[in-house]
Amino acid sequence: MRLTAKELAIFLDAQIDGNPDSTVEKLVKIEEADSKSLCFIANPKYDHYAADTHAGILVVAKDFKIKNNNGTTFLRVNDPYSSFVLLLEKFSGESTVKSGIEQGSFVDGSAQVDSSCYVGAFAYVGKNVTLAKGVQVYPNCYLGDDSSIEEDSILYAGVKLYRGTQIGKRSILHSGVVVGSDGFGFAPQKDGSFVKVPQTGNVTIGNDVEIGANTVIDRATLGSTQIADGVKLDNLVQIAHNVVVGPNSVVAAQAGISGSTKLGKNVMVGGQAGIVGHISIADGVKINAQSGVSKTIEEKGASLSGTPAENFRQHYKHLAQTRKISDLINRIELLEQALTKKNS
Repeated sequence: MRLTAKELAIFLDAQIDGNPDSTVEKLVKIEEADSKSLCFIANPKYDHYAADTHAGILVVAKDFKIKNNNGTTFLRVNDPYSSFVLLLEKFSGESTVKSGIEQGSFVDGSAQVDSSCYVGAFAYVGKNVTLAKGVQVYPNCYLGDDSSIEEDSILYAGVKLYRGTQIGKRSILHSGVVVGSDGFGFAPQKDGSFVKVPQTGNVTIGNDVEIGANTVIDRATLGSTQIADGVKLDNLVQIAHNVVVGPNSVVAAQAGISGSTKLGKNVMVGGQAGIVGHISIADGVKINAQSGVSKTIEEKGASLSGTPAENFRQHYKHLAQTRKISDLINRIELLEQALTKKNS
C-alpha cells in the first residue's frame, strides 16, 4: 500500500510538519525504519529514535519537539497510539472473513446458522445453537447446546462453549478459551470429603468483548456469570462462577477473580493480581500487578498495590520503610553495645 503524507493527514486528522507529498509503503518499528516506512512514537522511551530516524513519515503528538535533518515528515495528532491503531487496521488489508460450512464439521439440525456464517472443519455446533449474521467459528470449536452468538463475533480455533453460553455482537474469543466450565463449588463433609455442588447457570458475554487465549470463565451456580460490554480479558485469566465484570473493564494475564465478586465499570486489574470472592470493586479502581484484594473497595477510582491491597502510595511508603529495617537493627545493636560497655 502506497500513501502520501497528505492522504494520511486526512485519514488521521493530522497536522503536516514537512513534505505533504512524502510517500510510504509499509508500517514498521521506528528502530527498523527507512525512507519508505511509516512509524509512530507514543511512549517517551522511544523519543530518542526520532532524531536519527530515516522514516519517511513519523506520527507524533502535537506538542512533540524534535530536530530531524533526515527528511522525515511529521504528522502531529492528538493521540499517537489511537492513530497507530487506525493505521494498523488500514495496512492490514482486507479482512479474512469466511463463509460456509466446511467438510468434517457437525451442525445439529435444530441449530440456526445464518448463511453468511463460517463454520470450520471439525467444529461441533450443538442443539438449538443460534449463529447470527457474520459469525466466524474456526476449526475444532465446540458450541454446546442452547448457546447463541450474535452478529460478527469470532471464535478462533479450539474455543469451547459449554451449554447455554450467550455471546453478543463483535466479540472475539481467542484460541483455547473455555466458557461455561463448572465453577469451583464443593461442599465439605464431616468425613473430610467434598461433594460437588451442581453448577446450573450459564455465562453471558456482551458486545465488543475480547477474551485472550486460554482464559477460562466458569458458569454460575445459579443465574449467570456476566462479562459486560467492552470488557477486555488477557490470556490466562480465571473468572470464577457468578462473577460480574462491569463495562469496559480490563484484566491482564494470570489474574484471578473468585466467585460472586462484582467489578464495576472501567476497572483495571494488573497481571497476576488476585481478588477474593463475594466482594465488590467500585468503578474505575486500578489494581496493580500481583496485588491481592481481600475486601470490598468502595472508593471510586482508587489505585491499589500489595497484599493485602492498599492505597498504592501508602504501599510504596511501607516498602521504603521496610528497606530501612536492617539499618535500624544495626543501629540498635550498636547502641546496645555502647550501653553495655558504658555500664560494665
